[in-house]
Amino acid sequence: MSRQSQDQTSADQSPSSAPDERPKSRNVKALRGILPFLRPYRWVVAGALVALTVAAGATLAIGQAVRRMVDNGFSQSQAAFLDQYFLALFGVIVVLAFATFGRFYLVTWLGERVVADIRRAVYNHVLNLNPEFFELTRTGEVLSRLTTDTTLIQSVIGSSASVALRNVLLFLGGMVLLVLTAPKLAGLILLFVPLVVVPIVYFGRKVRMLSRLAQDRVADVSSMAEESLNAVQTVQAFTHEAADREGFARATEDAFAAAVRRIRSRAWLTAAVIMLVFGAVDLVLWIGARDVAGGTLTSGQLAAFVFYAIVVSGAVGALSEVWGDLQRAAGATERLMELLHTEPKIKAPADPLSLPRPVQGKIDFEDVTFHYPTRPSVSALEDFSLTVRPGETVALVGPSGAGKTTVFQLLLRFYDPDEGCVCLDGIDIARLDPVELRSCMGLVAQDPVIFSRSLAENIRYGRPDASDEEVMAAARAAGVLDFLDHLPEGMETELGERGTRLSGGQRQRIAIARALLRDPAVLLLDEATSALDAESERAVQAGLDVLMKGRTTLVIAHRLATVLKADRIVVLDHGRIVESGTHKELMAKNGLYARLARLQFDQNRETLGLGEEEATAGG
Repeated sequence: MSRQSQDQTSADQSPSSAPDERPKSRNVKALRGILPFLRPYRWVVAGALVALTVAAGATLAIGQAVRRMVDNGFSQSQAAFLDQYFLALFGVIVVLAFATFGRFYLVTWLGERVVADIRRAVYNHVLNLNPEFFELTRTGEVLSRLTTDTTLIQSVIGSSASVALRNVLLFLGGMVLLVLTAPKLAGLILLFVPLVVVPIVYFGRKVRMLSRLAQDRVADVSSMAEESLNAVQTVQAFTHEAADREGFARATEDAFAAAVRRIRSRAWLTAAVIMLVFGAVDLVLWIGARDVAGGTLTSGQLAAFVFYAIVVSGAVGALSEVWGDLQRAAGATERLMELLHTEPKIKAPADPLSLPRPVQGKIDFEDVTFHYPTRPSVSALEDFSLTVRPGETVALVGPSGAGKTTVFQLLLRFYDPDEGCVCLDGIDIARLDPVELRSCMGLVAQDPVIFSRSLAENIRYGRPDASDEEVMAAARAAGVLDFLDHLPEGMETELGERGTRLSGGQRQRIAIARALLRDPAVLLLDEATSALDAESERAVQAGLDVLMKGRTTLVIAHRLATVLKADRIVVLDHGRIVESGTHKELMAKNGLYARLARLQFDQNRETLGLGEEEATAGG
């Protein structure tokens, strides 16, 4: 629904995405969740791996060239050798350049492509989740996962993973060549490997934990900003700007503090690895220099060893940097996979039935009992039974929390009843595809949603395949043309976010046009005129009269004057039907409806200074 259900309490709800409730990633295995998105591009992955392997091999080949050059010297007798050597070296450089181009282009393209696919998959999936999910999860949290988390994954696929693989190859190839070049010195280097691995593991776990925390704090900032900006008029009306600024500043500082802790741990990780790796290289080179002086090692071998030692140490240092990125991406992947693996509770059955055509619009609630998941101890509807005949207009009235909006939510199958069933044209709606069910219905809400699109696109939202002529006909029938001349670009005027450029009556008429274009068999009117002034209400009501003609219509109204034309008025209280009949019949019963009516009419009489007959004449 476009507004919060009046049948639900406003009690605070703790989002399921709170940091302390999320499963913590223990290693980078969470990145396996990306594999299904990589499979369609396996040939791109294969090409990137080939280019990466060739680039790593070309880099390692330079070491052997250095060895031969140093051992053979630069004497005049070796001039021909030098020409061949430098020509061969240039060939290696050309191969390295083209291989690097291929690697960079392919992995960057792959990162952008996979992230686009992930964003689309997550968005498509979230659109199918039930209202219950959004009661427990902040919209800002979902948006953070779609933006911040996918950006981290893009960084890993399009850069970090390539860097990691390249440096793994350089490390392994370099180690093999170190052993072949100088086994004794290579053995000494291997003794220092545990000293490098231990800080990587220790600080890596800390970075992973702090990265997850930092991502959660950024999501808090996004959620807070979205909430206040979407309600900026309320914020300003209650002069709450200072308090909101203070709250946003606290959230921003919390995010900054979490980021600083992550940066500090990652910096220590990098510093520790550099100190240990290059310290070990320095010690080994000192021993190697003594071996050259003793004649047990040639200068070329030592030069090649130095080259490979630099390659290996550089690879380890780069891997320590990349490890932090992989940890952060693992946390981001977990969060995205958590969304993708959230199963909608309302979905099409394995073998859905189809509604008979044309849809008649007969509605049956049969002994329905329902509790909202957030209020399992309170019945929103209790043993509720109601039949609405095709083409009949039924008004639902009653105090707040009586269950009126719940009727709409069950009919639209946003929830399934705990007991009983809801039927449309004799078919249990649980056996229908929700998309087919909702395609038969049109909703005009108290506060209709207007999208940041043109007027024509907002009306066409009711039926995207409608022609321009059909859109214009719906606009004419709903009274939209009455204010069309005031819009600078007519039907192509951009209405702005949430339709802030329009009045309440104008937004309602667009919503009516949208429903008219949809041509639904069942029409749901949720307080469609309660927020309007008298003149706007009259114009909107004229559009509603056109819309309701010949359709099964359910109307929710607190203002009883809007339901007097209904074929039947159903009075709800505490989730049960307590009265049913026409206005005159219910007034004669002198029950809950009569009491509500007298309260409103007495208020109208006092406000307008009318006599009793005048106050009740219009209602």
